[in-house]
Amino acid sequence: MRSLILDSDIGSDVDDAMALAQLLGSPEVELAEVHTVYGDTRLRAQLARRYGVLAGRELTVVPGLAEPLSGRKVWWAGHEGTLHEGLAAETISADSAPERLVELLRAHPGELDVAAIGPLTNVAKALQLEPQAAWWIRHLWVMGGSFGDDVSEHNFKSDDVAAQLVLTSGIPTTITGLQITRQVTIESARLARIRAAGPLGTALGADIEQWWAYWNKAWNVPHDPVAVLALSCPELFTFSELGRVSIAVGGERAGHSSFAPGPDGTVRIVTAVEAEAVAEEITQRIVAAGS
Repeated sequence: MRSLILDSDIGSDVDDAMALAQLLGSPEVELAEVHTVYGDTRLRAQLARRYGVLAGRELTVVPGLAEPLSGRKVWWAGHEGTLHEGLAAETISADSAPERLVELLRAHPGELDVAAIGPLTNVAKALQLEPQAAWWIRHLWVMGGSFGDDVSEHNFKSDDVAAQLVLTSGIPTTITGLQITRQVTIESARLARIRAAGPLGTALGADIEQWWAYWNKAWNVPHDPVAVLALSCPELFTFSELGRVSIAVGGERAGHSSFAPGPDGTVRIVTAVEAEAVAEEITQRIVAAGS
C-alpha cells in the first residue's frame, strides 16, 4: 500500500480526471489528498471533489497556486467543469496546497509519495517554504518532459522555473515523458466500457468525449494515467538507471528536458512501455472505481 498525494491541473485535458479515477480504482494506493495547480485552482479542486463523490469517496482536496513561478500566461481551454452542474457546492479545503504539502510531509517523513501530473508549481513552492521537504517525499512521480527530441512538453514549459527547481532538488523521482505516453491511446471501445461504469463512468465518459471534440479526434492519449500507473504496475514499464534531468529555463526552448545518467543522480525516466497492457490496465481501474 502506497499513501499518495495527487497534484493535478484537472479540468483541461481529460487525462487528469482519468488519472484520478484510475487511482480511485487502485487497491494498492491510498489517496491521502488531491491538490490542484495552475489557473483556476478552486474550480479544479471542486471538480476533483465531484469525481470523488461520483466514486462514493470523500476526498480532501486542497487548491494550490494559480500562477506559475515562471510568470508564463496560463493556458485555459474554456470547457473546464462545464459538464458538471453545481460545482460551487462541493466542499474544498481552505488551506493552500504548498503549505499543506509541507505540513503533511513534516508529519509523515518518508511515508508519502507525490504524483505531480500538472506544472510543478505547488511542489516547487513547497520546497521554497521548506527545503527539507525534498528529503521527506518517499518518491515523486511526474508526468512531464519529452526526452531524446526537441519537444518542450506543456507541464515543464508552463513552469520551467518550477520544473528545474524540483528536478534538481534531490527528490527520488520517476518521470514519464511524452515519448512514452504517446504510445498509449484510449479509443471508442474502451470509452464504451468507461461510460458503462456507473455515475463516475458516465461523467468521465462525457468529459472524454468533450476533449475528443475539442481536438476533433475519436481518441486521446492518457498521459497522466500512464505516468501514475508506473507507480502501481512497474512491471509494465522499463526504467533508466538513475541520473540527472536538466530543464531549459526561458527563451525559445523553455521547458525542454534532457536526461544524463550518472551515479550521483536521483531521477530516472521511463524508457519503454507495454502500451496495450497499460491501456487495458488504465481502463480496468477506471471501471473498478465506478462500478
